[in-house]
Amino acid sequence: MRIILLGPPGAGKGTQAQFLLDQFNIPQISTGEMLRAAVKAETPLGLQAKAIMESGGLVPDDVMIGLVRDRVSQADCKNGFLLDGFPRTLAQAEALTDSGIKIDEVIEIRVDYEEVVHRISGRRIHPASGRTYHVDYHPPKVKDHDDLTGEPLMQRPDDAEVTVRNRLKVYAAQTLPLLEYYQNLAKTEKADAPHFFTVNGMQSVDTVKAAILEGLAS
Repeated sequence: MRIILLGPPGAGKGTQAQFLLDQFNIPQISTGEMLRAAVKAETPLGLQAKAIMESGGLVPDDVMIGLVRDRVSQADCKNGFLLDGFPRTLAQAEALTDSGIKIDEVIEIRVDYEEVVHRISGRRIHPASGRTYHVDYHPPKVKDHDDLTGEPLMQRPDDAEVTVRNRLKVYAAQTLPLLEYYQNLAKTEKADAPHFFTVNGMQSVDTVKAAILEGLAS
């Protein structure tokens, strides 16, 4: 099962990704971790990427595709894999298709943007322990204070509403064309075209899990 999981920040991709990893016994391939591992191992592509990053540049798509190809050829990917953070753009999706790396399933978790803003901007954390709360969904017993220590909670800068809205703008600009690309690719019914489906991420975690399993079985 070779899977790409898409959706805006705050859609619950992390929770569902972990479920899929356990369900199908496949590894999660994070492009960030993959880059760091290749640089550390001093592979030819890793050395190329390191030189680019040290000069302040962005690692080009062809290098990233090469890293993905190397990674998916490893033994732990024999049952498949779940791509995390790649592809992010239409150009990367097209390059991935052209590379011959087969993808079986593309899953979109769709959540209303205002719900995303509410989910993320409502988060509060206890800095010392990492305990997480939400002002509405999982509030502390005493407003803005940790249940165990009574210490003040904080909102991470990344969770501020203005930051979340900016992240959603980037997602809309970069990733929505990618969704359309995979929808159209699936409609071609080519032998190597991935199956594409959307689940409603506004539902409970367990309901979303069930919808994903149903989509994978269809």
